[in-house]
Amino acid sequence: MTVVAPKRGVGELLRDWRQRRHLSQLDLAGEAEVSARHLSFVETGRSRPSPELLLHLAEHLDVPLRERNALLLAAGYAPKHPETPLDAAAMAPVREALDRILEGHQPFPAVVVDPRWDLVAANGAALAVLTDRVAPELLAPPVNALRVCLHPDGLAPRIANLGEYSAHLLARLQRQTALSPDPRVDALHTELRGYPGVDPGTSATMDPAEALFVPLRLRVRGGELAFFSTISTFGTALDITLSELAIEAFFPADAATKAALSAQLDPASASA
Repeated sequence: MTVVAPKRGVGELLRDWRQRRHLSQLDLAGEAEVSARHLSFVETGRSRPSPELLLHLAEHLDVPLRERNALLLAAGYAPKHPETPLDAAAMAPVREALDRILEGHQPFPAVVVDPRWDLVAANGAALAVLTDRVAPELLAPPVNALRVCLHPDGLAPRIANLGEYSAHLLARLQRQTALSPDPRVDALHTELRGYPGVDPGTSATMDPAEALFVPLRLRVRGGELAFFSTISTFGTALDITLSELAIEAFFPADAATKAALSAQLDPASASA
């Protein structure tokens, strides 16, 4: 016999998001300037919220656009936010912007990933530096950036500070799932924790009080490259696809890395 899980009501979903953000009903009511009594009635199912109220509360709870649609559907309303494929004609300005960002970051690596860290796009520097000596099966689509980084047949054997860097990546992934749950990201987190050499906890190889960032120290032919990275998103996105894209840009963490990568783009720069 197949057991079907009961559909979760909008009040339960809303309560989960409030608790995930560590807010009491009174806290959220005060921030959103709504009646605490009415909010309580919505969460317990005694009152059906309007779509405007749902979106207003979701904004204050920083609920992702995909999950805002889920809240609306749970309350019996039509979803508000579209999900447009990246290769659609309407997304041409987005693709052009991404291409410009990636190309403009040369000679340093930059990648575009989706919420599950599957690779959407990459510049030439990323492909050259981050895929060198990686097993072909890890580079078959869909390419997962974190799997390529920490898999024993990926970059892991060349990462000089694998324990420290893997602990940083896993902590970042755990924060992501805490803010926006996704079973596929949870499964990826479990998979990565099982790789040899990966530190599932907090690495003690660096004193946080003395560190500016956790670097990626990558052994290459003839030496070592050191990077730190930043992650950017489209802050005003109203489309689900666009809201879920992230651009990770790697920067040289020392002068030697900057010189080595600049020399690849322009050999004359090495002597500048």
